[in-house]
Parts: sequence; structure tokens; C-alpha cells
Amino acid sequence: MKVKFWGVRGSIASPGPHTVRYGGNTTCIEIRTDNNELIILDAGTGIFPLSQTLLTELPVQANVFITHSHWDHIQGLPFFIPNFLPGNLLRLHGAFDPVSGKGVEQVMSVQLQYSYFPVREAEMKARIEYVTLAPEQSIQVGSATVTPYLLNHPVINFGYRIESNGKSVFFTGDHEPPYNIYEAGDAEYAEYQAFVDAKQATILEAIRGVDVLIADTSYTSEEYPAKKGWGHGTFEGNIQAARQAGARVLYCTHHEPTRSDDALEAAFAQALADNPAPPGDRLDIRLAREGDSYEF
Repeated sequence: MKVKFWGVRGSIASPGPHTVRYGGNTTCIEIRTDNNELIILDAGTGIFPLSQTLLTELPVQANVFITHSHWDHIQGLPFFIPNFLPGNLLRLHGAFDPVSGKGVEQVMSVQLQYSYFPVREAEMKARIEYVTLAPEQSIQVGSATVTPYLLNHPVINFGYRIESNGKSVFFTGDHEPPYNIYEAGDAEYAEYQAFVDAKQATILEAIRGVDVLIADTSYTSEEYPAKKGWGHGTFEGNIQAARQAGARVLYCTHHEPTRSDDALEAAFAQALADNPAPPGDRLDIRLAREGDSYEF
């Protein structure tokens, strides 16, 4: 299995001289199974450079899994070049949105209007299919089993576990560990804490023993209190979760868009210093970098 990063910034694309080492594109990850089946996780601006490489292997059959409908995870979809060429297939997977009452098809339809984009879906030459997923209901993509899990974000957000030929990847999308919204003295505190504990146990079980965990590490522990409730994680929280779940490799991603590459490396180094490996720990912790790949 192979993982390649095409976009690692969060919230908004951040091109420029201060982000050139790690890249400025928003979230997009390419997964290839050992059988070369193509799975794409999220469709931020990084899906555009990915799509350019796919022109060498037409016709394309792309299974795209959307974690959630915020712009930085879908804004590259209209620019996915194979959509404009006959013979290709884009199969878009994602959640049902209880607020709008629509399935994953809305992430395309909301963008492909003349007010926002010059080409409508009906004018695209590829076949586009939509698959609305249910939490913890696995589907098959060739040799790969993909299972969505509900994680914690202000909108419905799926984390995805992908398993193929005994190998596995888990991507959190945007995720903030659940926390108790009540104070310790409140009558509702104990009941809600039981919910939080059960939710966290489910998440840890979902990532248990995974070969590669790709996680939202937007903030440092010092930054987090001012941004609590925004739906993003920290370096420290994900390092601890990866160790608890027995992950082999942790990729830290969804880099804060205001953070330069130098500042990103400094924050990462501090997180490693603050969370030293216990005896016998073999977790490999890395910063996701646009263009980097990992094969296992």
C-alpha cells in the first residue's frame, strides 16, 4: 500500500515562500492498494496537481472519500481534470447531512453553479456517481475495505479506515477529541462524561493497530484553549492517541495556515520534546509534507 500527500494545509490554501517546503495546498491524500486501486481522501486544492498526474493512466476510476463538507476539503473537486474527459469515472463517497437533508452529492452541486464555476455537472464528460455512507458500515473498493467512523467536528465528519491485504491506514479528517461541555459540579456532568468516554473508546478502537494514522494536528497544546470547540486536534493529543492505539506511523497534518514552515518545524520539535517516547515505544512520528509518499 502507498500513501502520498497532495495537500497538507488546513482551512485555506497558503502558497508562498514561507510554506514552500511543506506545501500550501489544502487536504488531499492519494492511497494506492497493492493492486493499484486508486482511493483519494478529501478533495482540497491538492486534488488538482494529483489529477494532472492521472492523465498518464487514462481511463481513470477514482474513488474519492470526503470526510466533511468544509471548503478546504472539497474546493478542488471542480478542478479534477478527469471529470472533463469521457471514459473516466469519479465515484464520490461521503455522509448524509441532517441539516440540509442531502447526501454527498451536495458537495458537487453547491459548487457547480454558474455563479461560482463556469461548467455545470451536466456538461462534464466523465461519469460521476454518488455513494452516501453510514457510520461503521464498510464498503468494498476492489481489494480495499473502507469503513467510515463518526468523529468530532462542528459538522458531520467521517474518519476513514482503509484495509487491504493485511495493511491499514486511518485518516481522521478534521477531528477534535470529545470533551465534557459541563462543569464538574453540574448535574449533567457524570452522564455526559460517560458519553465522552464511550466516544473516545470507540475512536481508539477504530484506529487500533493501524499501520499509518494520518491525524489533524492543527494546534499546539498552548494554542488549543483559545480555539476549543473549533473542531481540530493537537500534536500532543494525537501522539498520545496513536500510542494508546498501537499505531505504527503517525503523520501530523492539517497544518495551521498562518504557520510558516520554520514555525511548523519548531512546533513539531517542541511536541516531540514534550511527549518523549516511553520505553519500548516504536511509534514513528512525522510531519506530512506535500509530495511525500510512504509505501509499506
